[in-house]
Amino acid sequence: QVQLVESGGGLVQAGGSLRLSCAASGRTVSRLHMGWFRQPPGKEREFVAAISWSTNNTYYAESVKGRFTISRDNAKNMVYLQMNSLKPEDTAIYYCGGSWDYLKKYDYWGQGTQVTVSS
Repeated sequence: QVQLVESGGGLVQAGGSLRLSCAASGRTVSRLHMGWFRQPPGKEREFVAAISWSTNNTYYAESVKGRFTISRDNAKNMVYLQMNSLKPEDTAIYYCGGSWDYLKKYDYWGQGTQVTVSS
């Protein structure tokens, strides 16, 4: 059983910053590739960032490059998304995901945390 729980969402002004956290629990969660996704109001869920478990390779959606940073602490089974220079279009529910294959199918999901960026 793998469980993911996001936290850290909230309301922030454009140009501000937030750090999202994802706590993972389960027998082999430290070996999962992890990612962040988001679902803006009325839209489909989209990829934001990913990080591999073995070498900490990272990959970002073009829309967040240079502004967001994904990181992980395997000893604590935690994944983070540092979001800087936030824009109103970043408003969405943010989800943490876990995958056994980097940049491929995600098998585990958290419940999401709301991020709202005001203009």
